[in-house]
Amino acid sequence: MNSENFSLSEKIVSTAYVRQGSQARRGHEHLIRQLLEQGKCPEEGWSESTVELFLSELAVMDSNNFLGNCGVGEREGRVASSLVARRHYRLIHGIGRSGDIAAIQPKAAGSSLLNKLTNSVVLDILKLSGVRSVASCFVVPMATGMSLTLCFLTLRHRRPKARYIVWPRIDQKSCFKAMITAGFEPAVVENVLEGDELRTDLEAVERKIEELGAENILCVHSTTSCFAPRVPDRLEELAAVCAKHNIPHIVNNAYGVQSSKCMHLIQQAVFHQGARVGRIDAFVQSLDKNFMVPVGGAIIAGFDESFIQEISQMYPGRASASPSLDVLITLLTLGASGYKKLLSERKEIYLFLAQELKSLASAHGERLLHTPHNPISLAMSLDGLQAESDKAVTQLGSMLFTRQVSGARVIPLGKEQTISGHKFRGFMSHCEAYPCPYLNAASAVGIAREDVTLCIKRLDKCLKTLKKEGNAAKSSSPAAPSGEGDTTGE
Repeated sequence: MNSENFSLSEKIVSTAYVRQGSQARRGHEHLIRQLLEQGKCPEEGWSESTVELFLSELAVMDSNNFLGNCGVGEREGRVASSLVARRHYRLIHGIGRSGDIAAIQPKAAGSSLLNKLTNSVVLDILKLSGVRSVASCFVVPMATGMSLTLCFLTLRHRRPKARYIVWPRIDQKSCFKAMITAGFEPAVVENVLEGDELRTDLEAVERKIEELGAENILCVHSTTSCFAPRVPDRLEELAAVCAKHNIPHIVNNAYGVQSSKCMHLIQQAVFHQGARVGRIDAFVQSLDKNFMVPVGGAIIAGFDESFIQEISQMYPGRASASPSLDVLITLLTLGASGYKKLLSERKEIYLFLAQELKSLASAHGERLLHTPHNPISLAMSLDGLQAESDKAVTQLGSMLFTRQVSGARVIPLGKEQTISGHKFRGFMSHCEAYPCPYLNAASAVGIAREDVTLCIKRLDKCLKTLKKEGNAAKSSSPAAPSGEGDTTGE
């Protein structure tokens, strides 16, 4: 309804009522105008009616929704199912063009606007979350692993002789396979144990660079968010090493946006007190883990706008708009204040989870591992459980899963795993021989206190059951023959 149509409406319905409706419409339009003018996440979240009005306005700008459109091409935004069309708000053309995922589509002004606004709003959120100096970003319809691969493939054109990627070990398959898929050989650097924490071995990184030669290294591939007892890499030092040797630096920040500590590490690694100190070429983060949307999208961001644009141009063909649509709807609904509230609640529940795990560990003769540098994940030792039975540790993981405790990871000792021909000893523990088996739990965005309470209750019950079974097994085992197993008299 434009002003002319409202005027015509006054001939049908009372002028006072129509003007009231017109004012309400202008309220929605004011919010949309602010978004278009500023390109930032609104401070307060929008109502669903405002979001739907905005998406409807975008959809009518795409050629597949033109009333008189006559399409004779191979891609005309045709959809057989009306249910599918409604699921996508009739935004069917996707984003980008064959040469650039960020390019404007002549047939889809609305979808193109959606893409540009999403990238702008997400950039604002990255700054709000702690990386104030980030220059550019874009949403890509691939999860974190494939998005890392895209970064590596882009660097290949800059460093055609490079064969290796220096990678401080993190036992997570997708980031390892991202390097293999891109055609590079991971140069694995084992972590160093400091107290309970597994930290970056900077001396080993330097030795690896000297051994391979800087010109043969595509980049250093570091990690922020991770499972305890591993902690975020020493980004400031690694960024300085990369700057010193002129080696690119890609950061896997998978679920780090929700952590002010992870975001601060990225910011401080590149800029300190306004001066550029280190090197990070791009950092990649998941949409689903940080913004509570369906799996399938990531954000590639960096401090050099031209390099981020180079990565976007490396993406072949058009792309799905679904991840962009999902995260834009989510951020418009939450608003900046709503997202900041979620981050604050996550921090509070992290402290609550740590307290509850520590109490439970103490009650069962275990301990909460001391990992102060990990702001999201916690770990509890399972030494006593290991003493009960070799199978008890892995059995705990199965018991938790069948009791609907999802996300908890039980890490046994000595597991081996081969990924793309590379054998990892002690797989899942981020090192070859961690001193004890343990259980992981994380306080991620969206978690509620009730989740923690119920998890601790079920974990306590499982541990008691396993201990009871272990005691029963020991008491039922046959006694040793007289004179055997007792050497106290010798």
